[in-house]
Amino acid sequence: MKKKSFLEKAAAVPHFVWMILFIVAPLLFVIYFAFTDSNGAFTFDNILNLSSYGDIFLMSVLFAFIATVVCLLIGYPLAFFMSRLKPSAQKVFVLLLMLPMWISLLIRTYSLLAMLDNGGLLNSLLNAIGLPTVKIVGTRGAVILGMVYDFLPYMVLPIYTTLSKLDVRYFEAAEDLGCSSVMTVFKVALPLSKSGIISGITMVFVPSISTFYISQKLGGGRFDLIGDTIERQFLMNNNKNVGAAISLVMMILILISVAVMNRFGDDDGGELIV
Repeated sequence: MKKKSFLEKAAAVPHFVWMILFIVAPLLFVIYFAFTDSNGAFTFDNILNLSSYGDIFLMSVLFAFIATVVCLLIGYPLAFFMSRLKPSAQKVFVLLLMLPMWISLLIRTYSLLAMLDNGGLLNSLLNAIGLPTVKIVGTRGAVILGMVYDFLPYMVLPIYTTLSKLDVRYFEAAEDLGCSSVMTVFKVALPLSKSGIISGITMVFVPSISTFYISQKLGGGRFDLIGDTIERQFLMNNNKNVGAAISLVMMILILISVAVMNRFGDDDGGELIV
């Protein structure tokens, strides 16, 4: 094996410094505060008392699961449709899909709030045509809708990338053997794009389970998710020990979900998340 030159080693130094300062050090701080009390003494109380937050954990997992399923049901057909277009049309669709991602999540959420609020664009349109207003903001559906709206591109892009690399002769062979368009999708496209599906599920589920701004705005503050609880412990209750304990459990949940997704994606030879 060829030894790395001094310049190659020096070029890697900023990466290691960045990783230590912004990944390793924060993780060590979280672990330290999770297992200490306000006086710095070692304790398991912060972890043991997390049972009182069980409903919040379950609601966060449920919301993230529903949002991920909805993104998959919408994103896969869209990705398949995009992959079957001409290259020039694919570029246009990818650009249109990525454009919202160039805007801050806060602005996108505020825009959705302005559309769905009681006096927003949707209810104004309903009133204009003589229909009653619909209360959306402040409901569970609004929070899940916000997750789907903000994280849908993370589902579509990896699936589209996988599908666009498939040899079209697979589809032609399936059609020659008598498969209909629907059968071709289920018998050919789905099995061959499993790595993209696994990546998309992970990329949607992880930010959905840890989000807090979406639930605050679209949920009207009526639903506490894991991210909301962590923010409140750090900023309002000034209880960084409990907040760190909740953060540690959430990181473990995320790592488990990523490990499971990667395990199922190993056989495909596709791109993995970690």
